[in-house]
Amino acid sequence: MSGTKEEKNYVELTPRDPIVGEILHRKVDADEALQVVTGDNADAIHLDAETERHLLRKIDWNLMPLMCLIYCLNYLDKTTISYASIMGLKEDLNLVGDNYQWLGSLFYFGYLGWEFPTNRLMQRFPLAKYSAFNVIMWGLVLALFAVTENFAGAVVIRLFLGIFEAAVTPGFALFTSQWYTKSEQGFRTSIWFCFNGFAQIFGGLVAYGFAHGASVYGFSIAPWKAIFVFTGLLTIAAGIIFLFVMPDNQLNARFLTPEERVLAVHRIKVNAQGIGNKHFKWYQMKEAFLDPMVWAFAFYALVADIPNGGLTNFFSQLIVSFGYTPQQSLLYGTPGGAVEIIALLICGYVGDRLGSRLLVSMSGLLFAIFGVILIVAIPLDKPAGRLVGYYFTQASPTPFVALLSLISTNIAGWTKKTMVAAIYLVTYCVGNIIGPQTFRPQDAPDYRPAQIIILVCWSACLGDILFIWWYYRRQNKKKALIRAQPSYTKLENQEFLDLTDRENTEFVYTL
Repeated sequence: MSGTKEEKNYVELTPRDPIVGEILHRKVDADEALQVVTGDNADAIHLDAETERHLLRKIDWNLMPLMCLIYCLNYLDKTTISYASIMGLKEDLNLVGDNYQWLGSLFYFGYLGWEFPTNRLMQRFPLAKYSAFNVIMWGLVLALFAVTENFAGAVVIRLFLGIFEAAVTPGFALFTSQWYTKSEQGFRTSIWFCFNGFAQIFGGLVAYGFAHGASVYGFSIAPWKAIFVFTGLLTIAAGIIFLFVMPDNQLNARFLTPEERVLAVHRIKVNAQGIGNKHFKWYQMKEAFLDPMVWAFAFYALVADIPNGGLTNFFSQLIVSFGYTPQQSLLYGTPGGAVEIIALLICGYVGDRLGSRLLVSMSGLLFAIFGVILIVAIPLDKPAGRLVGYYFTQASPTPFVALLSLISTNIAGWTKKTMVAAIYLVTYCVGNIIGPQTFRPQDAPDYRPAQIIILVCWSACLGDILFIWWYYRRQNKKKALIRAQPSYTKLENQEFLDLTDRENTEFVYTL
């Protein structure tokens, strides 16, 4: 390693084995954590089991509540329009024909257009501060929805809302990979993602409160406008807290002592990924686009989120189609959030415990498929049975979250990781753009064609999950054979050289 300050994070690689042979004699920009693990006190680092448990608890209590709150608001803010759709928004904005369907899709056009730039900015700028800026801005944009007077104004709001929310999910995937080991990431991702379910419960109760309050006491503004102002201001407040509390990584975490910061970096050495690298690497971007697993991930995000895009924007109207009143639909939608929470937490915990996130996650999707079958098969005059079917569909995010956690766990190299997160979420956006268009006005109130499309999409996703599991298992066997060769030698501090998962022979994929 060079002794100059400017070059302290650079190392020169020498010949070792066939996979690392691709980077022979190449100067590699290493991870930010390399200076910690190769410092003067590196040999004295010792992390016993009790110290690690204490450190993990400290990390959990300082990071997870804030991430859960922000992710709850992330879901609440983009689905507020579903509640507003039955609270007078359509009439006040003079929405006609498929205007509402396009408002559902336009959020994801903004998300789609800004996903690659925002992932590059997350790599380039301090992660927590950039994330906080986006949270504050999306809260401001959401509150401004209350001043829109027509379809054109709503289009602008939905586009900018998508732009600012584009940083949240990939940013949280990066936070999770920074702070937690492979065996911890699946459950932690499920924890913060399951707050989508809490948002559905909280949002339904808030919307019902505004709707009921307006009908009994009367408001000076329309109840749908009041809910946008409320959720927008709540998001701004949460973003300000995030700005001052959330650390960018272990090296500037104020809740850790200097010794604990070193240990927090050391404990994630088993991930073989490091904690961050601000330099863009073209070869890693190329690898991201040529890795077949990336496109298997993308296929899932695209196909699975066609149903998600439809249900997210139409679940209130779908429940009304079962025979319930608009106010009843606001309340009756909330148990679906509880189903999502339970499914994600159980699958996340069991998947990590058994070391089989992918196969365990399929159980939630099977429940969701059964739910759609109930909705399709039960007659319109049996609303309770169809409502139960809708609740079952809310278990569907379990494989999506499992794959999201595998971006944290199985994708190494920080340029590659941010590119894969962008690809995954771009295809997620495309699916969500298509989704609302499957709920055509002429198919109301039952939306039977949309229900069939949902069933077909989720069935295809089951096959994709099985393929991903098989491919990663095969790659682990190939790498094990290379490591077993007598001539194989592990590079010193290989975990912090910012190598990709494919070029790092020591990297073992999580299933």
